[in-house]
Amino acid sequence: MDALLVYPATLVLIALNVIASVLAFNNRDLFDRYCFWIKPIREGEEWFRFVTSAFLHVNGMHLFINMYVLYTFGKILEAYVGSGGFLILYAASMLGGNVWEYADKHNQPNYRAVGASGATSGVITGFCLFYPFAMLYLFFAIPMWAIVFGVGFIVVSFILSQRDQTMVAHGAHLGGALTGLVIAMLLRPAAWRELIEQVAHRIG
Repeated sequence: MDALLVYPATLVLIALNVIASVLAFNNRDLFDRYCFWIKPIREGEEWFRFVTSAFLHVNGMHLFINMYVLYTFGKILEAYVGSGGFLILYAASMLGGNVWEYADKHNQPNYRAVGASGATSGVITGFCLFYPFAMLYLFFAIPMWAIVFGVGFIVVSFILSQRDQTMVAHGAHLGGALTGLVIAMLLRPAAWRELIEQVAHRIG
């Protein structure tokens, strides 16, 4: 109950993702109706898919990974910028990721994707901006500062998004990460200056 009072937006988003995903796991019609699918978006102007697809997942592992990231970083970010600010960052990152993916894949009518990873990518980069020297563990084993992880995540997402054939929506990761970074700076304009000061202190 205390957690719901401290970071309600994070927990509500997790609940919505879990409910929508579980319902769609065994209902292919529901999955197809709301997934990110280029053809009906482009030809039928079904723009709602930019939102609905972000609450669906391919399977339990896909859902778990995104919800683990959302819970781990979301609760910290929500406590820092407030529930309203967090929802703005999450929603903007979600849309930014799917807009980027649409721009990248709009000539592939059969392209489909689902997942909250565009939104969670923005949550990660927002965290990395505010807590650049927090210690993260890549693959739960390799320690690195958040700022290193954030820059690496953006670079790797860009490189992988250039591939024509991929099972992962790296373009959504990239668009979401960049959008989240921008929104984080708008929510806290002093963040960029504070980041520079922290970096200078570390290397000086």
